[in-house]
Amino acid sequence: MSEPLVDRTAPARTERGRSLLLVVLSGNMVLDAIEVSVVLVALPLIGADLGLTLWSVQWLMSGFALGFAAMLMSGPVISARWGLRRVYLAAMLVFAAASVIGGLSDSLALLIASRVVKGACAALTAPAGLTLITATFPDGPRQRRALSVYSLFGAAGFTVGLLLAGVLVADSWRWTFLFPAPVALVLLVCGLRVIPDSVRQAPRRLTAAILRNGPLMRATLGAATLNGTFIGLLLITLWTSGAFGWRPWQISLALLPACLPLALSVGFAGRVVERFGTPRLIATGALSAFAGVTFLLLRPETTSYATGPLPALLLVGIALQLAFAALNMQAAQSVGPALRGTAMPVYQAGVQIGSVVMLPVVGALLTAPDGYRPALLAVSLAGALGLGAAVGGLRAYPPEERTPR
Repeated sequence: MSEPLVDRTAPARTERGRSLLLVVLSGNMVLDAIEVSVVLVALPLIGADLGLTLWSVQWLMSGFALGFAAMLMSGPVISARWGLRRVYLAAMLVFAAASVIGGLSDSLALLIASRVVKGACAALTAPAGLTLITATFPDGPRQRRALSVYSLFGAAGFTVGLLLAGVLVADSWRWTFLFPAPVALVLLVCGLRVIPDSVRQAPRRLTAAILRNGPLMRATLGAATLNGTFIGLLLITLWTSGAFGWRPWQISLALLPACLPLALSVGFAGRVVERFGTPRLIATGALSAFAGVTFLLLRPETTSYATGPLPALLLVGIALQLAFAALNMQAAQSVGPALRGTAMPVYQAGVQIGSVVMLPVVGALLTAPDGYRPALLAVSLAGALGLGAAVGGLRAYPPEERTPR
């Protein structure tokens, strides 16, 4: 069978217990998002300290995404075999250990390996968090509020990580690796107290019906290209920051326009989707992302942040604001409840593959002697692919179905 098996006969949790559980799970979402953004800001310092090119150090970003994508499909099987609580807590412990190992290492291979392991751990805890919330909070408004809080913390985590990175790397880039370890241990200790042991998941099997599901595959492609466009533009902006002579805290602030709109708006995303429908929001978001990177591609090279990277970052930030929740909802609603537990890991793996593909491509092109335009062209092509998928999804719905009644 393919849907989660939840033991509803367990003793009812107190309201305080549910709240504490939500705090722990949301804290884990923040930690996973921070893990990505703090290392992004530290890449130039790591490269300079270890004598590495941008293409080499970008694997610290790609490694996390690769580990996440690779583990997503097998995560449910592992949870079914060993129990969700046990797997969740073990993943937090391994995450903390990998943080320490990475922070103390001077070897690029070991640094990348630690990031792959941490990505795999995040792939075990993130879906488990959703299962725990749906198992603990009753269906209806309380469960929807809990899921909104969970999503809000995840979206805000990337922004928090950018701000935190400017502080951490002021002393040493190693703090960006070491900092998550004590946080993960605190969440582990709290999880020991609040995570129930009565939740079980049945093994899930990928079926041909899921891979032939048009709305799901379009959402997966749209999310992959949007994530690839977003992370590719951030890496290009990071590379161009050398011409501006920015310090790490200035880099952190410069990247905020690409993620702050999503962090501020995710709490209202459900109402926006209800008003406009997922196809329109996805298409408008894809258009905004494509416009952002194309604007920067067509402009002459400039030494001004305000007239160069900033408008592009803002447009991509607006794209995330419009399309992020809509893509998630389209993927979830494209299949019935019985298949959702299998379909969502496919979708989430696709999102990470966008980073896995785009980061090495952009990193390699930025090392070429032609400046950043070849990299921007690659990112623009990814944006165009996402826009094409979004327009195809818009045409797949009759006009009267594009906006929910």
